[in-house]
Amino acid sequence: MKYIIYHNPRCRKSRESLKYLQDNGHDFEVIDYIKNPLSIEEILKLVESLNIKPLELVRKNEAFWKENFKNKDLDDNQIISALSKYPKLIERPIVTKGKSSIIARPVDKLLNFL
Repeated sequence: MKYIIYHNPRCRKSRESLKYLQDNGHDFEVIDYIKNPLSIEEILKLVESLNIKPLELVRKNEAFWKENFKNKDLDDNQIISALSKYPKLIERPIVTKGKSSIIARPVDKLLNFL
């Protein structure tokens, strides 16, 4: 089965996971969600496959989150909308296989998932 890695090339952890997939001969597709932001529907599917709340997909330590969203009472739809508009707020990397996904941070999480 082909894996999908939602990848941010500027992120060291994301690059480590991508390298692990390459070095171990896994069949995968790379989605650069920074260049090609995910739709609301795609984010909803990821949240479901990760089995988490939308807020758990947010990089809460990002300055942009702290400056614009931290102290606001946002519902799940507003959070998903923000993730779609501002993709750098999405936790990374995310690796998907079929209907299951993980946030592969640290890269060791990939070992059990693959």
